[in-house]
Amino acid sequence: MTTEGVLRTFVEYFEERGHRRITGSTLLPEPGDPVLFTTSGMHPLTPYLEGRRPHPLGSRLVNVQRCLRTTDLGEVGDLTHLTVFEMLGTWSLGDYELPQSLEWGYELFTEGFGIDPGRLHATVFGGDERSGPDTGSLETWQRLGVPVELTVDDNWWSGGPTGPCGPDSEMFLWTGDTPPQSTPTGDERWVEVWNHVMMGHRNGPDGSLVPLPRRNVDTGLGLERLATLLQGRTSVFDCDVFSPWRHHLPGLWGSLDETSTRLVTDHLRSAVVVLGDGVRPSNTGRGYVLRRLVRRVLTTLWRDDPSRGLGDLPGELIEHTRDHFRQDIDPEVVRRLLVDEERRFRRLLEVGRTVLDRPRFRGPLTEEDLHYLHDTHGLPRDLVRNLRDEREIETGSGRQTR
Repeated sequence: MTTEGVLRTFVEYFEERGHRRITGSTLLPEPGDPVLFTTSGMHPLTPYLEGRRPHPLGSRLVNVQRCLRTTDLGEVGDLTHLTVFEMLGTWSLGDYELPQSLEWGYELFTEGFGIDPGRLHATVFGGDERSGPDTGSLETWQRLGVPVELTVDDNWWSGGPTGPCGPDSEMFLWTGDTPPQSTPTGDERWVEVWNHVMMGHRNGPDGSLVPLPRRNVDTGLGLERLATLLQGRTSVFDCDVFSPWRHHLPGLWGSLDETSTRLVTDHLRSAVVVLGDGVRPSNTGRGYVLRRLVRRVLTTLWRDDPSRGLGDLPGELIEHTRDHFRQDIDPEVVRRLLVDEERRFRRLLEVGRTVLDRPRFRGPLTEEDLHYLHDTHGLPRDLVRNLRDEREIETGSGRQTR
């Protein structure tokens, strides 16, 4: 099943069960939201989940939402992490509760996606000093014949120190070559796929649980991860949505290792999406996240060959990404913005190398030095460290920055 087929099957399944599809917002939250980018499918629905107002489409909702998470940037390059990804989600705003959501989840997986029930495992909140065990979810899984593991911290969802919270039940899929073994907390071959949350309380400032006016169900699963598993792949970069990138990149910039190829693929694709949502490179906020993505790509490309450039990026990759995320931006505008940012970065590197060659900066750098380099010359801390590492490799000095 293609990624688009997974998306369509998911949405249509829940539409048949009374859910109204809401249009997923861009990566940019509503004005006044302190978060730089939308990080989950539930984020735009917070006012409705907290009961501040009714949703205009009713109490049963389904959507696909593009998201961006900067917290995982250091992990990108492995087999599973993406900077920009899509979340499939369903919501019950004071309508049905967690057992119904789990039954539908099981039916969609086994009948809609054809997953062998023997490859499924679930986890359920086992209870603690503040709240008892989630017996409704436990009994639902037992009735469906799905093995269940009880946990505490892993199955209590909270949006922060204060705000909605409640027990969750997670669905796992076995990815090993052997028959399923152990439990999700005991074997990493059990991969979490779908999380179902019962938002029934709010965290009080004193740590108490305050019942919400109504109980809501919030579920979410990553589209790319699900498609990867359904297509029998071990890496998210091997699912069909990345096929054009796998086709073009190896012949574009030569012999990048596998980790570097995944990083370049992810960051360039993410940069195209961020540009498509109207963000432009800058030194603060969203623009700096975009700038950081592009600079990490260039740092990786130039490690072996400084002549590599983003002007070589095929228009097909920009168009494929734009169309997949249903955006409206001219590929040539994207290419021009990327090339402009590349030129700016090259100039900054030249300035940085000149400045760091001054006697003052040849020893270990202090915090005062790093602030001066940033405020006076526009050299971010991570760039300074990269330039120092580069110089130390060239000179063999082995000096360390702190």
